[in-house]
Amino acid sequence: MALFDFLTRKKEIEKARKGKKIEKKPTKKVEENLVKKTPATVKATVGDAKKEINKTKIVKSGTFFYEAVKQPHISEKASYLAEKNQYTFKVSPNHNKKEIKNAVEGLYGVDVLSVKVIKIPAKKRRIGKTQGFRKGYKKAIVKIREDQKIEIL
Repeated sequence: MALFDFLTRKKEIEKARKGKKIEKKPTKKVEENLVKKTPATVKATVGDAKKEINKTKIVKSGTFFYEAVKQPHISEKASYLAEKNQYTFKVSPNHNKKEIKNAVEGLYGVDVLSVKVIKIPAKKRRIGKTQGFRKGYKKAIVKIREDQKIEIL
């Protein structure tokens, strides 16, 4: 129990002062940490040869976030920007410019030159007596290379 740990520590300090060796038994928390932090390699013997097999392989290179881009934002202004190789997307509010860039490059196979992010705030709406809010969202304007295009419609 954590409440009475100070008593066991006090006894250990007294034994250390007298010069006796202290035998510590690892607590449950320490044992769990030791199990979690051990490497995930297994040594398997096949005949005389020894092989090390790594169970967990986490490769983060070349990944992109599909969740970052929700849908293309289609409006009159967006159609004018599409002529200038700038495309607008509704984006998840939790993602940043780098993640949006990786998502557009991965989804559409284009080279992104720049990303501009705009937060559209929630607006008050009223229908008769009932009041509420229209949802706010995050919008990204993505500029791509001139020789590339994205077919949205």
